[in-house]
Amino acid sequence: MSTLSLLIVIVFCIGYLCIALEGVTKINKAAIALLMCVLCWTLLMTGPAAYYPAIAGADVLHHISEVIEHHLGDAAGTLFFLMGAMTIVEIVDSNGGFNFVRDTIKTRSKRKLMWRVALMTFFLSAILDNLTTSIVMIMVLRKLVQAEMDRLLYAALVVIAANSGGAFSPIGDVTTIMLWIKGVITTQGVISEIFVPSLVSMLVPAFILQFQLKGKFDKSQNLPKADISQFTKAQRNVIFWLGVGGLCFVPIFKTITHLPPFMGILLVLGVLWTVTEIFHHNTSEDDTMAQRVSDLLSRIDLSTIMFFLGILMAVAVLQEIGVLTMMGGVLDATFEGNHYLVTGIIGVLSSIVDNVPLVAGCMGMYPVAAAGDMAVDGIFWQLLAYCAGVGGSMLIIGSAAGVVVMGLEKITFGWYMKKITWIAFVGYLAGILIYWLERMLLF
Repeated sequence: MSTLSLLIVIVFCIGYLCIALEGVTKINKAAIALLMCVLCWTLLMTGPAAYYPAIAGADVLHHISEVIEHHLGDAAGTLFFLMGAMTIVEIVDSNGGFNFVRDTIKTRSKRKLMWRVALMTFFLSAILDNLTTSIVMIMVLRKLVQAEMDRLLYAALVVIAANSGGAFSPIGDVTTIMLWIKGVITTQGVISEIFVPSLVSMLVPAFILQFQLKGKFDKSQNLPKADISQFTKAQRNVIFWLGVGGLCFVPIFKTITHLPPFMGILLVLGVLWTVTEIFHHNTSEDDTMAQRVSDLLSRIDLSTIMFFLGILMAVAVLQEIGVLTMMGGVLDATFEGNHYLVTGIIGVLSSIVDNVPLVAGCMGMYPVAAAGDMAVDGIFWQLLAYCAGVGGSMLIIGSAAGVVVMGLEKITFGWYMKKITWIAFVGYLAGILIYWLERMLLF
């Protein structure tokens, strides 16, 4: 490895460490990611001839500009998809569309509520995304469960179920979105082969956790049916089904039109935006302005979008200088091409560090093959989708869902590690075992 390559890797590692220690440094990880991205590309520009020997003189600088635009185009597809999906969910939530979720899971039995929360979270996260689903479920649980210790157990299960549900859906998690947009997994392939392992990775922890919950809630804890929107119940239902149904339609739209997934998201957003404007037409402007889509756009978490942009573009530098390819070769040589072991380790790492750069790195390390385990929907890519998503449940800081639940419910790192980590790990291993059995028996 050349001195320049080593310097780029050091900058990346320091930036990555600062991102992982965001809670200690108190510096937003998006700022670090953007700095890391720009510094890495700047370093590459100081000695481009070493990486593009076939291109001489000023042409090499022009070539790097084209390379940046290429990587930016790939990243933009993911970012626009996320922004569109976040806006759709915000529209549904702000207009009372998720009252359906609240009324569906309400029960006095603690164990029944646990199973309803687990299943609802699991399937909702596959349709929406694990981060948004976690927020919705925690907000509902706050009105259903008053006892703090009980609610912590439910919150932990929400993290596990959200990550498991997001792993088998092409739109359920940022990492699966990245793999799907990249074209290494297909909608049919990941759902048909990863659904059962993901379900098992949720059911096993839920089965273990149920023994820590006994009895019933007081009648006073029944959830009030208060309207939070100027819309009628019928209008809220229309918004809910347009939003959720539209998100389900996105993979179908991609299959029919062969357009990038973000185009399908923009179609759904356009339809939902138009319908809400029609609904608002006959209501008071003062009462409804807060729910107008033009205002809701300001609530989108742009710092998260900037974080993903910085990470994806920084990883692109490592791909350009050949570091990721070299790392892939080392992993293959060390573990003799055992994809279960390699992806299993990546899944454990995703509980310690962010799974977005891990998956982005793997996409750069391993080329897509025409056939075999590295082909589209091959063992490696499907296991990567499962392990990177489900593995994040092992630590509270291991996933976006875990971090947001940690903040909402004040869950400590130590409590989660002591009470939940081993349970999530058992579910993680159970899912890998089920996938191995599927491959052995069905393929």
